[in-house]
Amino acid sequence: MVVKLKELAENLNSSIEELTGLLKKLEFDYDEEKLEVDEDIAELLEDEIGTTKSDIENIAENIEGSMDREIKKTARKKTAGKTKFVKKNHGNSSLKSESLDVSDSITVKEICEKTGVSPAKLIGELMKNGIIANINQSLDIDTAMVILPEFGIKVNRVSKTGSTDDLLSRDVDTLIGEEDAENLSERPPIITIMGHVDHGKTKLLDTIRNTNVVAGESGGITQHVAAYQITHNEKKITFIDTPGHEAFTEMRARGAKLTDIAILVVAATEGVKPTTIEAINHAKDAGVPIIVAINKMDLPEANPEKVKTELVEYGLQAEDWGGDTIMVPISALKGDGIDKLLDMILLVSEVENLKANPKRAAIATAVETHQEPGLGPVATVIVNTGTLRMGDIVVLGNSYGKVKAMLDDNGNRVSVAPPSFPVLIAGLSSTPLAGDVLQVCKNDKEAKDRANQISEIRTNERLASKAPLLEIVTKIAKGDLKVLKLIVKTDTKGSFDAIKGSLEKIKHEEVMVDIIHHAVGEVSQSDVAMAAAGQSIIVAFHTKTSSDVSKLAEQKGVEIRSYEIIYKLIEDITAFLSGMLDPEEVVTELGKAELRQIFFSKKNSYILGCKITNGVMKKGSTLRVIRDGETVGEAKLDSLRKGDENVPELKAGNECGLKVNFKDSFHEGDLLEAYEVSFVERKLEV
Repeated sequence: MVVKLKELAENLNSSIEELTGLLKKLEFDYDEEKLEVDEDIAELLEDEIGTTKSDIENIAENIEGSMDREIKKTARKKTAGKTKFVKKNHGNSSLKSESLDVSDSITVKEICEKTGVSPAKLIGELMKNGIIANINQSLDIDTAMVILPEFGIKVNRVSKTGSTDDLLSRDVDTLIGEEDAENLSERPPIITIMGHVDHGKTKLLDTIRNTNVVAGESGGITQHVAAYQITHNEKKITFIDTPGHEAFTEMRARGAKLTDIAILVVAATEGVKPTTIEAINHAKDAGVPIIVAINKMDLPEANPEKVKTELVEYGLQAEDWGGDTIMVPISALKGDGIDKLLDMILLVSEVENLKANPKRAAIATAVETHQEPGLGPVATVIVNTGTLRMGDIVVLGNSYGKVKAMLDDNGNRVSVAPPSFPVLIAGLSSTPLAGDVLQVCKNDKEAKDRANQISEIRTNERLASKAPLLEIVTKIAKGDLKVLKLIVKTDTKGSFDAIKGSLEKIKHEEVMVDIIHHAVGEVSQSDVAMAAAGQSIIVAFHTKTSSDVSKLAEQKGVEIRSYEIIYKLIEDITAFLSGMLDPEEVVTELGKAELRQIFFSKKNSYILGCKITNGVMKKGSTLRVIRDGETVGEAKLDSLRKGDENVPELKAGNECGLKVNFKDSFHEGDLLEAYEVSFVERKLEV
């Protein structure tokens, strides 16, 4: 809604001239033709019309002297929030609030509306500090923390809300934003237990939890992903209860980053198995620290030294062998070594320095979702940071709602969930996906709008997350991706050794191949999941890919390349790596011309009379301007003219007119050197 200045002047016993003068001095926007102003600015003018002339004059004087009193931004950053807060009023007797929450920035208008500070006085104070601002000017938080205490207002740095895109992509780091160090405190580690089937993952989880919910693991897996928390030596540890690394991989493929430490369970009776290798590669690719639990030590055939020997091949060397991997012998069945394992988890957690801010609104990640009789759609979430509370309004993927019930891992109702706490929540509008990120919203409308946006995007694109080869190629072309990740499946170990040896011969300081996983056998669904999570290409040599796996790869946008001949495989990988190289810049010298006369000049445009003394002058080329033997600048040759005719190029001996774009000035006698730049694709030599 707009207000006419004529009506406003009559109501305020003022004049249009006085109002427009005030608007211009304060740099408020208004319609100069219709003499109209927005309603909110009109209200601000009503507040200011009583301001004395001397106030306005002082503001004008402050503009003139602002350069002498300028506060550099770096200086504001050094002092922002560090000076002792002294309550002032600055002549404002009607402050709406004496504190203000700011994330990255805030406009002058927002400050005035939220605090009741006089806009003229605020703008005047900014001018005193060398900052020229109008009502719509955005101020960074450091500036606000210096200026607003002058009005008796304390500025509180708060976290960013984050965008719908951040929620959709599960970008927890961006959603959390930069936390104030003073609000950070230690949080419990979040643990995933991984390893080969029948090596005792579920029994270990069961033993740690001191329950007997699982009788065995052979022939089946746990029904769904859940989580629980224990206390050891007065410190809490959170465990994600998964059927192995499959859920870990799926959440990674969807963008969720939750696990702090991976426990790799290896049976002392069997040693390293193919699934063990997959688990190692998953954890390494995710950058998660690994602790090895050598299980089944109660059996007579247990051979922990054999396990340690086999693990060395995959980059895990025990501490007692001179390495840096913690390995703990245990018996999940009898409970032997469990306390030692928990001690090591706390030790690694301390080294990792895991912290969160319990004072802020919660950000959490869903590890399991389903329909629960009597509760409807529910989700087990683990809090990344902040504290989740009963009654919070949340968005979780394409779902939203008010948290109506919160249950801990024992089924007890709780009212709050601090960082790293696993909790089942109810009150959601629909069932979200595992890996979705929960965020507390200001109100139901904000939560619903975000959920609907995510739902619409997922429906339109028919994906929650994919890693298509096109994205990899695009990143390669942009130069953002310098490591080409491969998953290699072969018919025999000998074939892999041959492929690996050939790839190792491709050496370049700018690009490299990283084989994140390799195994003998057909391409599996697990391979596809891992490739999607790590944005990798699957290379299959002399081995098959079932139609089901091919279909899954197509759905996830994963490229599977099959080969029968090694040199063809190496040829293709070399081509991929070549695409990762920055193109070579080639400068071609074209010719030289002598500037005889300047016919026309306007701003940066010149028409010059020249004689070509060497080579050619070509339209579109770049000109070095040489004066007294030194380069004084570069110009763009827009066109050439020979007599009355425009020509694309001219050779030595010709006199011609050149239309040139040049930011500086020309002098008669300047030497013009023409050259052009081209970019040539580089290729790796095998």
